[in-house]
Amino acid sequence: MKFLDQAKIYVRSGNGGAGSVSFRREKFIEYGGPDGGDGGRGGDVWVECVDGLNTLIDYRYQQHFKASTGIHGMGKNRAGANGEDVTLKVPVGTQILEEDNETLIADLTEVGQKVLLLKGGNGGFGNAHFKSSVNQAPRRANPGLEGQEKWIWLRLKLIADAGLVGLPNAGKSTFLAAVSAAKPKIADYPFTTLHPNLGIVQIDTRSFAIADIPGLIEGAHEGTGLGDRFLGHVERTRVLLHLVDGSGVEDPAEAYEVVRGELEAYGNGLADKPEIVALSKCDALTDEMIEERSASLEAACGQKPLILSSASGLNVDRALRMILRAIDKDKQDEANQVPSKPEEGWHP
Repeated sequence: MKFLDQAKIYVRSGNGGAGSVSFRREKFIEYGGPDGGDGGRGGDVWVECVDGLNTLIDYRYQQHFKASTGIHGMGKNRAGANGEDVTLKVPVGTQILEEDNETLIADLTEVGQKVLLLKGGNGGFGNAHFKSSVNQAPRRANPGLEGQEKWIWLRLKLIADAGLVGLPNAGKSTFLAAVSAAKPKIADYPFTTLHPNLGIVQIDTRSFAIADIPGLIEGAHEGTGLGDRFLGHVERTRVLLHLVDGSGVEDPAEAYEVVRGELEAYGNGLADKPEIVALSKCDALTDEMIEERSASLEAACGQKPLILSSASGLNVDRALRMILRAIDKDKQDEANQVPSKPEEGWHP
């Protein structure tokens, strides 16, 4: 698999080391006393967001991760060393969920974020810990506490500013290849794209990330076709570019309604995102056909669609500038919604 965006793994923190039962035994020292050391703490399980990764392919071939057990205590009051931690390295945009695949544990969206997933067990006390005036030769020590274990899901959602949606063979991959250095597979049959693609677009000294996902068909939310699982990769985007195939046999209005219905059925705020609608592959249409299909699409979406051709470059730069304006507007709206911290007045 070139792209893996979901993995189920087993994690376990280390057990604590056991305490030691030991007594000082040296020549000419009659009352040596207890000198058993404490056990070391078991290793923790961490998850860290790092740069340089873009899939979860590392967790396809290894699903079990266990931290080390703490070293047992020894005589002469020697405490055991702590067990080594285990750190799972994941790409930016990874969500950590419980075994039910619904309860969110953490959402890692920035490089350097680190989350403690499971804490190692504490080490046990040696017999030196229990000595007292009434028990000067204790012969007991505590075992180390057991570590924690669980199954978790790792789910990757691409971090992109804009997302491409549409029916299969609507020209999404062609558009991505035309505006970025990404090289998605392009062919004249549906479902050419089998995994999400990410590209960096540069326009007017600005740059932003754009995500292309496999096409949606009617009933995708029920598992038809490739399903709607890949819609998670456009959940974090600020704007959607909805491409409707102008050269297809389907009515553009009907094609638009199918995809909008799947976005609404998926939920998670996708249907409420700003949307730019474009009639693609217009280089294969006559002026009369463009006018007719554009009017039909406008009646369905409520806005004048952009006439677009990724192959000839028609209105490609205009589409990018429209996306850039929508991104800036969404960022401004988000900044305005953040309440400013009230100034604290003076008080004795």
